[in-house]
Amino acid sequence: MAVENWQDFLKQTDGRIAELRPGIPGVMKGFSEIAKGAIGTGALESKTKELIALAIGVAARCDACLGYHAKACIKYGATREEVMEALGVAVYMGGGPSLMYAAEALSAFDALLEDEK
Repeated sequence: MAVENWQDFLKQTDGRIAELRPGIPGVMKGFSEIAKGAIGTGALESKTKELIALAIGVAARCDACLGYHAKACIKYGATREEVMEALGVAVYMGGGPSLMYAAEALSAFDALLEDEK
């Protein structure tokens, strides 16, 4: 899927996720704790972990993952060059389908970075 407006897409996705919260509160709380534990600084800093998450989003072909992790890459100070290298690894690992999603991930990063300005 080609996302036309990443901010709108993420707002829609946030709304859909919000509908899940009351129905599966334990799962949502657990997922939030996993995310905090996975992205928190340890041997790898948060920026590196978000670059990995973005690459996995490409390999898993998860549109929302591209937007959320591109936004987090920006939050943690990733450069476009760092994003490009992470996307290169995703393409290496996932072949042609990952190449198509890498293009979408770069679109998400560029659009969301522009929105930050």
